Amino acid sequence: MDKKVRVRFAPSPTGHLHIGGLRTALFNWLFARHHGGAFLLRIEDTDFERSTQEYRDSILQSFAWTQLAHDEEIVTQSERIAEHQKVAEQLIKEGKAYRCFCSPEEVVARYGKATDGDAFVMYDGHCRNRVEQANDNVKSHVVRFKLPQGRQEVSFDDLIKGTISFALDQLDDFIILRSGGFPMYNFVVVVDDAFMKLVDMMCHNLAICLLF
Repeated sequence: MDKKVRVRFAPSPTGHLHIGGLRTALFNWLFARHHGGAFLLRIEDTDFERSTQEYRDSILQSFAWTQLAHDEEIVTQSERIAEHQKVAEQLIKEGKAYRCFCSPEEVVARYGKATDGDAFVMYDGHCRNRVEQANDNVKSHVVRFKLPQGRQEVSFDDLIKGTISFALDQLDDFIILRSGGFPMYNFVVVVDDAFMKLVDMMCHNLAICLLF
């Protein structure tokens, strides 16, 4: 390998660090030390309702007790929301994402099939080709990632499992920013992995394959 190994452990401060999480952190730390690389720590606190300072402090105290030292400054996702929003706006400008003004009720009504309240309803792309208006950014909306057209599947090479493929007809234009501009987890992990220079190592998330 001609690139320095960079790995990260990314707990969410919605509870105390458990033994399974600690095991994962230890493996990452050992892998980084074995290859002379860097072990990074990121706090993934985009679940604002359940994330607390108490749990963050508890997680960091657990790391101090185990002496699993991280090599760079801790990255906290909630402190980077403005950067996440900038990336979303850039994707809109590049035609890779779009603003969606459909309510969940409207999406279900257009679905045209009986469904219970918890069933997944695939978005029909109603706003996909909508022409942007000058005041769109002040109206209530979400931002959806625009899946590539003209392709049947997306594939990537996993370090352990080899080539993994997903049929695009099993996916829809998923939401990356909630109404109010708050980012979704599956979006911010990709943006922050790129920010922390981790995405060159492996394609571990489907969204990485689609975005980069």
